[in-house]
Parts: sequence; structure tokens; C-alpha cells
Amino acid sequence: MIRPRRLRRTSTIRRMVRETFIRVDDLIYPMFVKHGKAEREPITSMLGHYRLSVDELAKEAEEVCSLGIPGVILFGLPKKKDRLGSEAYAQDGIVQQAVAAIKERVPELIIFTDVCLCEYTDHGHCGIIKDGQVDNDTTLEILSRIALSHARAGADFVAPSDMMDGRVRAIRDALERDGYKDTGILAYAVKYASSFYGPFREAADCAPKFGDRASYQMDPANAREALKEAFIDVEEGADIIMVKPALPYLDIIHQVCTQIDLPVAAFNVSGEYAMVKAADQKGWIEGEKVMMEVLLSIKRAGADLILTYFAKEVASLLREY
Repeated sequence: MIRPRRLRRTSTIRRMVRETFIRVDDLIYPMFVKHGKAEREPITSMLGHYRLSVDELAKEAEEVCSLGIPGVILFGLPKKKDRLGSEAYAQDGIVQQAVAAIKERVPELIIFTDVCLCEYTDHGHCGIIKDGQVDNDTTLEILSRIALSHARAGADFVAPSDMMDGRVRAIRDALERDGYKDTGILAYAVKYASSFYGPFREAADCAPKFGDRASYQMDPANAREALKEAFIDVEEGADIIMVKPALPYLDIIHQVCTQIDLPVAAFNVSGEYAMVKAADQKGWIEGEKVMMEVLLSIKRAGADLILTYFAKEVASLLREY
């Protein structure tokens, strides 16, 4: 008789033949930064996460680095919003301040910055509105200005999440022209118009004031289109390709990983995090075990990097072994 159970008999045997592992080096930790001083404002739908003032963010970044997590991605909350999202590209904008503060305190930490307009515009959309619609080509100029301002502040990677056509090329050209040839681009290449973003929209105060984002984010029903989007971003100069969300799109992660030669990231998004935390609080699941199972499934699908709100918990857990 063939007995596969022989290789499951003890925990040590299982560990020896395990195929997939989560490493701390795989993780990128999302952080929210706001104006003010000594502020840690809890995000009610994301237990354990906060909107942090720059000074508190720098302290948090130091802790993240001490856990061995190699990178963070920053999302900013402006003082004031307007139709052009002008604080997004201001020299003294909140993300620009945060990048400088982290680089001064923890220079070895790799900083990714979200490049988008939804947090900064008074209408909550990811681009410039013309005649009631998000105008793709006008938005490209603004996105390039945002990316350039982040690079000047010291960001290692800019991460356009807007899903405008041609934005990777526009940003790459702007960075090259200004001398930032070493600044990387993590492209949200495959970003779906998902219902899993709710807690993030509370955290970043970025829900659209009218309509939705289905005209520029991807239809959840489409798979072939995902590869088309990924190939375009590779051709335009992306260094890392990302799929978002992760858990409902494991098949997409796998397809992208088998077709694309660049590193592939996946975003374990706010809704995925919040569901685990809420069910754990209710006693319906074992939160720690579910957390690890979720992240293992993302790695097993092929992702090289995982952006996850669980990063600090996972890093602490891995230290115990």
C-alpha cells in the first residue's frame, strides 16, 4: 500500500518535507500617516492599526525594522483635499515628510509609497475629473508629479495604485528625466474593483463621493485581462508587479507568477485582515492559525512578496521558532 501519511507522522517530519514557507523577508507592512504630533488614532475596522503622526510613524518604523521586516508602504491623509489632490505632490506633503523622517531614523528600511489621488481629492476618485468622468491622460501628469516628489523625499519604490492606462511609462519617464534612475516602481498592475477594500477606505478616508471605480479598476470576473495588464506594466518599466486583492484572486496570482519574470507581490488587503480579526474576536476561528494559513496560501500561489497588515504579528511569531 502507498502510504503518504508516513511523511505526516510527526511534526518534525512534516517540517522537514514542508514545501512552502513564510519568511519575514517576504513581508511589507502598510502604514497610515497624518498631520499632527504624538497622535495614534485607532482605525476602528482594523484592530491594532492606527493613523499615525509623523513622529509616531518614525517610532513605529523603528519597531518594524527591529522585527526584521524589510519594507513599509505609506498611505497619507492630507490636511486639506481639493479637486486636484494637490497635497499629494507638495514638497511638504504628509507622505513626503514621513519618508524623510523614516529615512533619517531607520535608513535601512525600504520605503514604498502609494501613488494615487483618492486620499487627496475632494471627490475621492483616483484621477482628475473632467465632465463627470475620471480623465486618464490628465491624471498621468499629476501621478508623475506625485511619484517624483516621493523620489525626491527619499522613497525607494513608488507604487502607482490608480489603474490609469500608461501611468507606469509616464512615471518611469519622469523619474529618468529628473535623475532618479534607481527609484523602483512597484506597479499595482492587476487591481480589481473589489468589495474587500472597505476598512482601508475608512482608514484613508478615500471612499468616492459619487459613482464607483469600476471604470478603471478591473472587473472581478476577468482573468485573461489580468495578464494583459501585467505585461503592459512590465513593458512600461515596472520593477515589481502586484495583484490586489490576494485571497479571492489566488488563481490570478498563480497565472501572473507563471507568465511574468519579475518579482510578483500580492496585497492581503484590509477586508481580508478585518474578517480574520473579527471572527477571532468572536471566538469562531483560531486567528493566529488562520492568519498563517491565509499567508501560506498566497505564497503557495506563487507570490514573492506579501503586503499585509499581519506583518508585525507574523514577524513576531516567526521569531519564536
